[in-house]
Amino acid sequence: MLISKQDKTSFLENTSLRIAGAINDSIVDGTGIRYTIFTQGCLLNCKGCQNPQTHCLDGGISVRLKDLYTEIKNNPLLSGVTFSGGEPFLHSVVLAQFANILKQDGYNIWCYSGYVFEKLILNVDHRRLLENIDVLVDGPYIEKLRSLELDFRGSSNQRIIDVARSLTNNTVIIYPTNI
Repeated sequence: MLISKQDKTSFLENTSLRIAGAINDSIVDGTGIRYTIFTQGCLLNCKGCQNPQTHCLDGGISVRLKDLYTEIKNNPLLSGVTFSGGEPFLHSVVLAQFANILKQDGYNIWCYSGYVFEKLILNVDHRRLLENIDVLVDGPYIEKLRSLELDFRGSSNQRIIDVARSLTNNTVIIYPTNI
C-alpha cells in the first residue's frame, strides 16, 4: 500500500515511538549495515535476555518517527532497518506504517520477536506489521539453547523467516543467511 507524500510527512511528524535506543550502523542485527531500533517494553522477560533494560513498558524515551527517519536517511551506508527490543510487536500499529514508509524508500526490514510466527499471524495488527517486513527472527531467547555460532540470533530455537514467502505459502519458510 503506497502512502502519499503528504500522509507520510504527517505520520512521521506526528507519531512517536517509545524506544530504549538506536544504533546507526549495526552489522549483527541482519544482513548488511543496518539501523537498529530497540523498542521499549517486553512482557516475556526471558531469562538471560541481552536487553533487560528494555522490558519496562514506561521506560526508555519517546521519540518522533521523523527524528529516526532523518537519521536513517542521513546514513548512505545503510541497506536496511531492524526493529528489535524489547518486543517490537507491542508497537505493531506504528511500526507497520513506519516499515511501509521505509520499504518504499528501498530499505530491507528485519524484525526480532520473542513470539513465534504462527502466533503473530493470528492478530490483525501483528499481521499488518509482518506484511511490511522482509525477515522475522522469531521465538523467545532460551538461555540453555544459547550459541555464539548462530547467525543473527541468540538461541537455537529461534528461526530466521522469509516473511513474504511464508505469508504467501501459509507455512514458515526459512530465510537463507549464507548468501
